[in-house]
Amino acid sequence: MGPVKQFNNIPYGRQHITDEDIAAVAEVLRGPFLTQGPHIGAFETAFSNYIGCQYSIAVANGTAALHLCCMALGVTEGTRVITTPITFSASANCVRYCGGDVFFADIDPATALLDINAVRTLIEKHPKGYFSGIIPVDFAGYPVDMAAFRELADEHGLWLLEDSCHSPGGSFTDTKTIDHRCGDGSLADLAIFSYHPVKHIAAGEGGMITTNNEALYKHLLRLRTHGITNKPAEFTEPYPGEPERGGWYMELQELGYNYRLTDMQAALGNSQLTRVDAMLARRQQIAKRYDDAFAGTSVTTIIPPASVTHAYHLYVIQVADRKGLYDSLRTQNIMAQVHYIPVHLMPYYRQFGWKPGDFPNAEHYYARCLSLPMFPTLTDDEQTFVIDSVLAYCQ
Repeated sequence: MGPVKQFNNIPYGRQHITDEDIAAVAEVLRGPFLTQGPHIGAFETAFSNYIGCQYSIAVANGTAALHLCCMALGVTEGTRVITTPITFSASANCVRYCGGDVFFADIDPATALLDINAVRTLIEKHPKGYFSGIIPVDFAGYPVDMAAFRELADEHGLWLLEDSCHSPGGSFTDTKTIDHRCGDGSLADLAIFSYHPVKHIAAGEGGMITTNNEALYKHLLRLRTHGITNKPAEFTEPYPGEPERGGWYMELQELGYNYRLTDMQAALGNSQLTRVDAMLARRQQIAKRYDDAFAGTSVTTIIPPASVTHAYHLYVIQVADRKGLYDSLRTQNIMAQVHYIPVHLMPYYRQFGWKPGDFPNAEHYYARCLSLPMFPTLTDDEQTFVIDSVLAYCQ
């Protein structure tokens, strides 16, 4: 028998703001700093400790993080970078912001992640040095095998930028039985995270760059603040008429951006970080219940091996009649969503020659994918309603 109970609205994702979060932000509002204050550094340190990296740089949002990373990695006009078509467009746009050229490679249908074999084939079709870097994406919270990508990148002299927006707390065990947390700096040159409201840590907006590379860290600190620093370059002479530099001294050493996080957002992010493990555990519990419910049905799911800790930003199913199921769920106030329309099919990227049929695995995935509600405060009753509604349509 089909579902009978109705709910007002069940979104695919939702932030969870507690009284402690509100108090943390209120404390900042009552204090002397709203923009760059002490909560920025505290958040960066706490996030570094959580992820296991040496350096974290808080920025305005995940897209800003990607843009700054491309700048720091030297992307300019003519730089060629490879990424996945199944991602939010910012993973590709960041290359274009710097004048670089985006190349896509197909996904692995078993994981929906960038297929390393497709990347290798693409690289080997071109002369050595043709490409500069790769941007793998931990899609939906499923960690990319960055150890394999690191080996490939080193073989061809490429940098790696890991888009970890979906995967704080995710990890994988490599073939040497070493455990790597997403964005921990052990494999990628740089990694980025997002604090958009539907992500694991909600700060309204916001992002973080993580790395173990001190030179990149120092460069990124300048780039996020207009390219300005109060530390003189060795070659810089004092300004005319200023034999000694005063406490007001600063230098614009390169063209940067105002991509800073505010103290209010940092306080909220830091408060959320204190319970991120509990929220991750709840996401995994919800995913397990979905997995069990859809086993043996016409609903296809992606279940990672034991060597992978999936962070479950999204819970994605694949079905034959995606549009029909989407419409049916909407009539029942279940706001399922699609992640993502392949980036190479977007009108902007079509102008560069990408077309339907270029990446059949990505396009087949897109035709069938649907993200079901996945957030820590999803109740058991709400999830039962979602499961029953999906199965009633699909069976």
